[in-house]
Amino acid sequence: MTNPHYPTDKSALLLVDVLNDFLAPDGKVHANIKDQLEKVDLIANLTRLIAGARAAGLQIAYAPHGLHEHSFDDVKYVPVRMQYAMEHQVFWEGEKGSDFFELFRPQPGDIVSSRHRTFNGFIGTDLDEKLKARGIEKLIFAGLTSQTCVEGTARHATEAGYHVTFLTDAVAEFTPEAHKAALEISYPTFGHEVLTVDTMLAAVAKPAA
Repeated sequence: MTNPHYPTDKSALLLVDVLNDFLAPDGKVHANIKDQLEKVDLIANLTRLIAGARAAGLQIAYAPHGLHEHSFDDVKYVPVRMQYAMEHQVFWEGEKGSDFFELFRPQPGDIVSSRHRTFNGFIGTDLDEKLKARGIEKLIFAGLTSQTCVEGTARHATEAGYHVTFLTDAVAEFTPEAHKAALEISYPTFGHEVLTVDTMLAAVAKPAA
């Protein structure tokens, strides 16, 4: 991990699951994660991150979760966490909970992938296709949750040949133990860089003329 550098023509901030069911006060799992959101000051940090990224001309991309009654019709063994989500209709397509949190809604020019059903934002979606169409080589990860969809999507990204950066103060988890495991064990293992929001923003650079 050395001197991070993010040229705006090859890099993207990938926001994972910045959805109402996590972040809105009436979200279906908000009460379960609220304390940890506040502990890491996630909404304020993401607000600063996204504003800084847009001001610097960095590509913004979204990898949203989305479920419906037939999401796992072809799966014999539904992932345990997704069993709960299906039973309680979390991130249910067509409902408010699956919408983007108001402060973090996509803007014109952003990449928005099709919705993923498990922890990996690449599997069964058009995320890879859309990133490659924009020439993206470096991905900077933020969002929810630290150890599940952020980590799961990033682990795929690193195996798919992307340069992967994790932001330690722009992710949150349901428990401090899971959050700590992600930041201290998984991120240094699978990421090319593990940075803070401010350090990453300082390394964003316009491409050479």
